[in-house]
Amino acid sequence: MTKLDIINVPHPLLKTLSTPVERVDDEVRKLLDDMLETMYAAPGIGLAAIQVAVPKRVIVLDTAPEGEEDRKPLFLVNPEVTWESEDLNVYSEGCLSVPEHYADVERPASVRVKYLDYKGDLREDLMEGLTATCVQHEIDHLDGIVFIDYLSKLKRNMIIKKVQKATKDTVVL
Repeated sequence: MTKLDIINVPHPLLKTLSTPVERVDDEVRKLLDDMLETMYAAPGIGLAAIQVAVPKRVIVLDTAPEGEEDRKPLFLVNPEVTWESEDLNVYSEGCLSVPEHYADVERPASVRVKYLDYKGDLREDLMEGLTATCVQHEIDHLDGIVFIDYLSKLKRNMIIKKVQKATKDTVVL
């Protein structure tokens, strides 16, 4: 597996509409494996392919508490929300492409998601709580939406400037 580079706001690719995957093959599974390694190393609980500069409708998730031995990552190819609850949850969301910044975002508390799994089999699962929030956050990425897009223009611009400054000041050795 290979750890991939995560792009940060305001990278233009983060505003790109990701393209559907025709079939889950070895190339897509390698991308999924590399994304999972990248997400764990970051550390994070979700990652969309566009965040590693690959504009494909692919996401990985693992909302299990860090250090839990029985991890069950989810691999979702071409995910699509087919139902959402009227009940809403508010989570303080963060993002690997917006490092060190968090904001409350309101989303449906439960969603039903149709997708292709790691083997390429069609699945449809009900997701609730943090997993529901995470999958919606990552699907937003596939549609060119970053969680800070839910904030006021002033707050969003302040965060983007802080991220740019922090990444400009970072020296990579």
